[in-house]
Amino acid sequence: MAFSERIDRLKSSLIREILAAAQKPEVMSFAGGLPAEPMLPKVDWSEMPVSLGQYGMSEGEPALREVIAAQARLLGVPCEASQVLVLSGSQQAIDLASKLFIDPGTEVLVEAPTYLAALQSFQLFGANCLAVPQEADGMQLDALRQCLEQHKPAFAYLIPTFQNPSGARYSEAKREAVAALLDEFNVPLFEDEPYRELVFDDEQATPIVSRLQRTSWIYTGTVSKTLLPGLRVGYLIASPDLFPYLLRLKQSADLHTNRIGQWQALQWLGTAQYDAHMAELRRFYRIRRDAMQAALLEHFAELADWQVPEGGLFFWLTLKQPIDTRTLLKPALAADVVFMPGEPFFVDPESNLGHVRLNFSHVAPERLAEGLGRLARVIREAQAAQAA
Repeated sequence: MAFSERIDRLKSSLIREILAAAQKPEVMSFAGGLPAEPMLPKVDWSEMPVSLGQYGMSEGEPALREVIAAQARLLGVPCEASQVLVLSGSQQAIDLASKLFIDPGTEVLVEAPTYLAALQSFQLFGANCLAVPQEADGMQLDALRQCLEQHKPAFAYLIPTFQNPSGARYSEAKREAVAALLDEFNVPLFEDEPYRELVFDDEQATPIVSRLQRTSWIYTGTVSKTLLPGLRVGYLIASPDLFPYLLRLKQSADLHTNRIGQWQALQWLGTAQYDAHMAELRRFYRIRRDAMQAALLEHFAELADWQVPEGGLFFWLTLKQPIDTRTLLKPALAADVVFMPGEPFFVDPESNLGHVRLNFSHVAPERLAEGLGRLARVIREAQAAQAA
């Protein structure tokens, strides 16, 4: 049987495999970016119009597009509803951008580390990913300039607010500098912000796309982290030159996003009910973040370094004695605990050993110390075996 040459580049999703293996109730999972089930809001379907069972517009429901555009303008994103495309989760934006820009050999600029599923999509379409190292407040600017001087990437894919996996939040100065560099070299920006609203302090930073003066851009978000992941409703907003092509790609992919999920998202976004839900969600996750920090200090202070995230869902640990953390998955699962190895988040995994991503939203605070204690023992045993 003959498949496309693209299939040779197709990789399975490590995170989906880990989540499948962690279904046993006794297993504590720090692996996926799963929202806490107690905070999934109760929804009311009783007033949903029957007409939503019919086919809809590829762009998305007009009222929802208006709300999304209004919310984006409050962040400084220059847009109208005509630039909003409602998606089957913001993950679809990665697929559409890949189809729009990437041929085999196309250069794409990414952070190091970056979102694993984005790397998978870009590489599936044959991209040559150019990795720029991260600092606590965003990309290394000298490395970014050097990359742009030496290459001509089709676009830059950035996650500037509570980056997955590192948890980094770009400073205002970094956002300004990155926007200026992308404008200078006329490199389009794909800005992915699924965690923007999961912020634990009062500091707000406007999106990088709001600072661009000349280059094209895509900005994407989702309700998966704030309402219900199962709705599979996300969105992208694009500069007018890109939007028509993304719309056609959406049409060819799945005609339109499910209208029932769009209707439910519309019942929440921009309402006082949603604001109250978000305030409670932030409080809830802040408590879990602080509980994980305390448990990490107890069990990992001698094993790893990390920064306390100011938002999002993850801690990013760098082991003081590097080891390929992918080799720890089997012994960790045997100890009834799972985590996400850090190596797959890099373009060059073999040169970036010794990182661990831990989700703090899913495991109850009273179980954190037990689970992290199990994981710490697994790491110590592996390091001792490596040193022997």
